[in-house]
Amino acid sequence: MAKVTRDDVARLAGTSTAVVSYVINNGPRPVAPATRERVLAAIKELGYRPDRVAQAMASRRTDLIGLIVPDARQPFFAEMAHAVEWAASERGKMVLVGNSDYVGEREVHYLRAFLGMRVSGLILVSHALNDLAAAEIEAWDARVVLLHERPEAIDDVAVVTDDLGGAQLAVRHLLEHGYEYVACMGGTAETPSVGDPVSDHVEGWKRAMKEAGLSTEGRLFEAPYNRYDAYRVALELLSGPRRPPAIFCSTDDQGIGLLRAARELRIDVPGELAVAGFDDIKEADLADPPLTTVASDRSAMARAAVDLVLDDGLRVAGSRRERLKV
Repeated sequence: MAKVTRDDVARLAGTSTAVVSYVINNGPRPVAPATRERVLAAIKELGYRPDRVAQAMASRRTDLIGLIVPDARQPFFAEMAHAVEWAASERGKMVLVGNSDYVGEREVHYLRAFLGMRVSGLILVSHALNDLAAAEIEAWDARVVLLHERPEAIDDVAVVTDDLGGAQLAVRHLLEHGYEYVACMGGTAETPSVGDPVSDHVEGWKRAMKEAGLSTEGRLFEAPYNRYDAYRVALELLSGPRRPPAIFCSTDDQGIGLLRAARELRIDVPGELAVAGFDDIKEADLADPPLTTVASDRSAMARAAVDLVLDDGLRVAGSRRERLKV
């Protein structure tokens, strides 16, 4: 059987091949509804399947979006990746996901791999983007949107949550319930001081404490982002002689680990210890007790990032650091 071509579809639909292309690719020009229906009917009748490889070679772009995250095993990044995939599918794109594991060399590896595939754009959740990665992006002149984090090594569009303001709200909430002070479970010594959400969460905690006239001295505790390591830190913290009355955790995963430690030590939450987190991952509702948390709208962030990365006018000459807060 002869291969069905775009010309065959155009003849059956009574249109030009350009119009068929606009229907298949959802643009760049609009198509009248009646004409679109004729084209779709012809595609279905003939069983036409677009040659994506040929399209990519002609346009030097694929229908792929690259997404690099630190660790898709963590619930926050898993939910973010799913939201990006959903938003991309609405635009007729597919998503390739790479895990950097918080390692700069792996981030560069995926940057080179995805950009070499001529992805339509790249969405990057970077943990302290290094100079080599930034240079790689500039060398490819790639369309890149920074998501969730905004490292200083590259000036580009970023879609972020109001991490600082959200953290202040959480700490104020705890203080308004009458707790003497609020401790903070922040990041580790390797956490970047600029552009990282956890750093902003810690800064928000500091500002809320200062507003209340409270000291932060000796009340900031280092902990990894994930619940397993945070649980071990929490066991030591809660077993000590100066257990805080309330703790703000910079991630929900830390908060879930903290709740597990409190349960093992038979510390009543919230009777003897108040806990709040940040991110509103789905598992926060299943924690025992449910974790009080600040919600970040990952669906809105993902949709904004996909729309921006597919915008042909995204990259312009010169620096254009923009921060879209969702």
